[in-house]
Amino acid sequence: MGETRKLLGLGLILAGCLGALGTSRRAAAQEMTPGPPPMERAFGGRMLHGRWWDDPQTAQKIGLTADQQTKMDGILQQHRLKLIDLNASLQKQEAIMQPLIEADQPDEGKILGQIDAIAQARAELEKANARMLLGIRQVLTPDQWTKLKALRAEKKEEWGREGRGMRRGPGGPPALPDGGPPPQPQME
Repeated sequence: MGETRKLLGLGLILAGCLGALGTSRRAAAQEMTPGPPPMERAFGGRMLHGRWWDDPQTAQKIGLTADQQTKMDGILQQHRLKLIDLNASLQKQEAIMQPLIEADQPDEGKILGQIDAIAQARAELEKANARMLLGIRQVLTPDQWTKLKALRAEKKEEWGREGRGMRRGPGGPPALPDGGPPPQPQME
């Protein structure tokens, strides 16, 4: 009985690992996490992605100065190499896991240890990203932060109306009567 439970538990762990490491790794990660990390969500998740402060419309709408943009570029550059290294470390830990779970006789201890290593690498990456975003956030005045949040909400609403970023399924756009996906918005 105890051996069956142990094998069942190991099977569930392996199934979870295989799903996370499979070709649909991004989809599996989205299902496992509710969305972007808190600091990234504060900046609009993936809607205000990248060097948003270099967009002339965004900069004008929130009243960014050239000096603030320069400071934000510096903060990004200051953190960029560390983020690249931490991302590579995470990928390395995930690559180490793959042969462990594909082994004919998987070693539960090694797999659980590697799961811990992956979780630690992911946590370090998230913390470094949050530090960078916090640094960028601290360049903004309270009024600019309020305007940026309003702009984020406006973009979120706009994207929702246009159907961008929405998945079919519960809460997503309905399928057409013939079962096909809804039409995609045309790029201008």
